[in-house]
Amino acid sequence: MSVVFEEIAFEETSIGSLALRRRRLQAGGEDIWEIKLDDGYLMSSLFVEGEIALADLGLAMAEGARLDVVIGGLGLGYTAHAALADARIAELTVVELIPQVIGWHRQRLLPLGDAIAGDARCRLLDGDFFALAMADSGFDPAAPDRRHDAILIDIDHSTTHFIDPASAGFYSAAALRAIAGKLKPGGVFALWSTDAEDPAFVDALRQCLHDVRVERIEFTTPYREQPAFNLIYLGRAPHRDAAAG
Repeated sequence: MSVVFEEIAFEETSIGSLALRRRRLQAGGEDIWEIKLDDGYLMSSLFVEGEIALADLGLAMAEGARLDVVIGGLGLGYTAHAALADARIAELTVVELIPQVIGWHRQRLLPLGDAIAGDARCRLLDGDFFALAMADSGFDPAAPDRRHDAILIDIDHSTTHFIDPASAGFYSAAALRAIAGKLKPGGVFALWSTDAEDPAFVDALRQCLHDVRVERIEFTTPYREQPAFNLIYLGRAPHRDAAAG
């Protein structure tokens, strides 16, 4: 790219104007890929440590040799790409609300498009993650009783800062119980956030899951002297013996 800014795609969606951009901080620098929704940023390749850690930390807790994993939110694909790097992944379902984002990956407009859309283990599902999480049919209507080894979520900015107000009800104990019901015994829940720890959400997690903890991921940024951070909320569905007890 000879210029420092390029808009690659622009789409009107049900939740706002969506733009895929590529830019550089300076001529000759590395490409920075961004997805914007209206005036806000959905994701930037300049800061991906938290998205990668979501997969790494979540899957480090997962048990088994052939993992069936669901990711809520596709974006630029860093969480999905990190998950697919785990050789134990047998099936990965990535649920994305905005079909244009899936299209960008399938059209190979994004750097990770081929690695994700071209991996036979990966299914890109156009749908509302929160609605599917609450539905009896789950993430696979053909197998409504299907349970997963891990469910990893990177959709909203945080548990109180939403991309779409419709997701506000998800961050409650009732919704988290529905998620826990779609995990195998001992299955892992993990959620990415860019805001400070939410004590009410931690309490809701502890009502539904075991081994709840919050990991802080720090990274440098050219826009401030102090490191920035993301949080990863983690928990585990009860094992059968624990549930029975």
